[in-house]
Amino acid sequence: MIFRFMDVEKARFPIRFMASRLGVSPSGFYEWRHRQSHPSVRTVEDQQLTETITEIWAQSRGTYGSPRVWAELRLGQGINVSRKRVERLMRQAGIEGVYRRRRRHGTTRRNPHAVPSDDLVNRQFHPAGPDRLWVADVTEHASLEGKVYLAVVIDAWSRRVRLPGSTQAG
Repeated sequence: MIFRFMDVEKARFPIRFMASRLGVSPSGFYEWRHRQSHPSVRTVEDQQLTETITEIWAQSRGTYGSPRVWAELRLGQGINVSRKRVERLMRQAGIEGVYRRRRRHGTTRRNPHAVPSDDLVNRQFHPAGPDRLWVADVTEHASLEGKVYLAVVIDAWSRRVRLPGSTQAG
């Protein structure tokens, strides 16, 4: 920050004067200015590696995270690079993979103050014939547009799903 200030003000004040007043060395300023015009070998390699990482990430349709990108670099392309360097470059480029974490809680949480419903079938799930016992289930699925719910009604005797609007078992 100091060197940038000195670079802006060098037309108004001599470098030695500003360096002595700001507590830095003139040689430090000139080294900084040289680094600005000549990036280090490591910086150039990082830029090239970031381009390669971005290509691998794009080919995975944005799903690969650093472990898979690192594996592709080492095993697929034979580039010897550390895992942490790949993580750092991906973080600096704003690239991250898709991750799916399980939630701690499911969709249903029991209310401790709720009164349970009556058991109308007395835990007897083996009916003597069709259309005597129907059971239902609701399943939640994640999609790109949010959650999608699937609800089905099944005849416990035939295990057939009842279709919407139908009056008889499928």
